[in-house]
Amino acid sequence: MSLSENNFQSTDELNSTFAERIVNILQAGISENGRASLVVSGGRTPKALFNSLSNVDLDWSKVDISLADERWVGVDDDASNEKMVRRELLQNKAAAANFIGLKTAHADAKEAVDTCTANLANLHTPFDVLILGMGEDGHTASLFPCSEQIHQGLDQGARRTYIAVQPTTAPNQRMSLTLPALLNSKHIFLHLTGAGKKQVLDEALKGGDEHVMPIRAVLNNADVELMWAP
Repeated sequence: MSLSENNFQSTDELNSTFAERIVNILQAGISENGRASLVVSGGRTPKALFNSLSNVDLDWSKVDISLADERWVGVDDDASNEKMVRRELLQNKAAAANFIGLKTAHADAKEAVDTCTANLANLHTPFDVLILGMGEDGHTASLFPCSEQIHQGLDQGARRTYIAVQPTTAPNQRMSLTLPALLNSKHIFLHLTGAGKKQVLDEALKGGDEHVMPIRAVLNNADVELMWAP
């Protein structure tokens, strides 16, 4: 599998080009299948990209949007990925998109795995676009190397779509797509900014245990496009 690198001079240039690329893929998906799917990640990095996307002309009513992972907090909590996506992406023209969140009323994420899996049936798969981030420890989605669940999350032989994760180096229980579910995507993008993240990626690309740096599991099993700016 391969990593193709798209390096930009600025985040503004990255976001403008990336938004156009995403929309073109989604438009092709709508033309081919009647609907298209976009799976996004949380954090600070994609906020400006989401703002750009929200203003782009597209038949957003035919786009299904969901999350690669979610912190198991209320959707009105500042730590909630859903709250960020609703605030930054599901606005303006993109407000017409169909959003499928992960957080349920279950107190424990483990109890919500079946519900999240059932809800995924409402999302067109393979995903047309998957946007992943990466942590300083090499985690992606909520597949944390520190968690007891990492082996289950990276197990391609299992039929799990979602997994409840309890990281030991980050707050909050999480719900995350598993590696096989992430790989069930037509276009996988790794969206990073800053020299620090590029150094982490370079380390991951040297090879080694996927359980130590889970982003390696994606890079080793899929064609991935890097979208990076300083």
